[in-house]
Amino acid sequence: MDIIIDAMGGDNAPTEIVKGAAEAAKDGGARLVLVGNKLRIEQSLRACGADTRLIEIVHADQVITMEDDPMSVVRAKKQSSMAEGLRLLKEGGDAFVSAGNTGALHAGSSLIIRTVKGVQRSGIATVLPFTRPILLMDSGANINVTAEYFVQWAIMGSLYMKNVLGVENPEVGLLNNGTEDHKGTQIQIDAYRKLNGQAGLSFVGNVEGKELPFGPCDVIVTDGFTGNVTLKLIEGMSKFMLGLLKDMYTKNAVTKLSFLAMKNDLRQMKHNFDASEYGGAPLLGLQKPVIKAHGSSDARALKNAIRQAQTFVSTGMTEQIAERMAEYGEARAAKTADGKPAESAGN
Repeated sequence: MDIIIDAMGGDNAPTEIVKGAAEAAKDGGARLVLVGNKLRIEQSLRACGADTRLIEIVHADQVITMEDDPMSVVRAKKQSSMAEGLRLLKEGGDAFVSAGNTGALHAGSSLIIRTVKGVQRSGIATVLPFTRPILLMDSGANINVTAEYFVQWAIMGSLYMKNVLGVENPEVGLLNNGTEDHKGTQIQIDAYRKLNGQAGLSFVGNVEGKELPFGPCDVIVTDGFTGNVTLKLIEGMSKFMLGLLKDMYTKNAVTKLSFLAMKNDLRQMKHNFDASEYGGAPLLGLQKPVIKAHGSSDARALKNAIRQAQTFVSTGMTEQIAERMAEYGEARAAKTADGKPAESAGN
């Protein structure tokens, strides 16, 4: 298994990216290909004392920054570590991991790797680390959406939760500003109708944002703008609350003694809010696995993203999505033949 890694993507590249790859290499199970500035990668490998027998380096002259236009990956910066990594994936690699520019990764993946037949748009699927983990899709790739996207993301998200996270019968919710079926814009109203009537989905209806921490479902679907705002609000609130607790317990000698009694519980609370446990977010719907790691990923988060890529490959998720989307397309075509309207499911 060949896992390709964008060594220059993210806030902490290449040092933390290389370190995470070195840690992942110790576990075996895959050959790792680091793409980027060869000199800097070699320096980072030496600095962390890495065993390079399962690590290959492919040089790339350019770097996609967080400020670059998303289309730069296929236009101005075709020789970047991200673009080269995606080409290596297309030419025979098994999975690609990057902590770089989200827009560029989505655009490059869509144009170089392409989507599975029948999938209109790939989406970023991020696990929200609550007591009952929830897969948020889309969490930042697609701003302009249709109701049909939501149905396809619900299908793919359910497959992911079942096969990768072991949820036997994933429940799907639609993120909305109310639980009634008439709430939201016309897109949400149409999506509710489609999801509610979709065979093979366990749809629980509309879910308000305030309910997410309490585990109302296993998969929540929304547009990329709303999803990204939701994700970042949750990240910010978790840091804010943990900061308040730290201030409370370090205020004076009495509260510090109280902290000793609560230390293990607080450590577990922090662990529960730590999205780096899941490593990264897969772009579901592509012909090959692409994992988006957080831009601020450290070595541990990157190692977990590599582990997630290996799991994605070994569980055959891409093949399962392709099979399920083919069945879905056939069912929609049959409805159209019976005289019932259906939107196009082409790429």
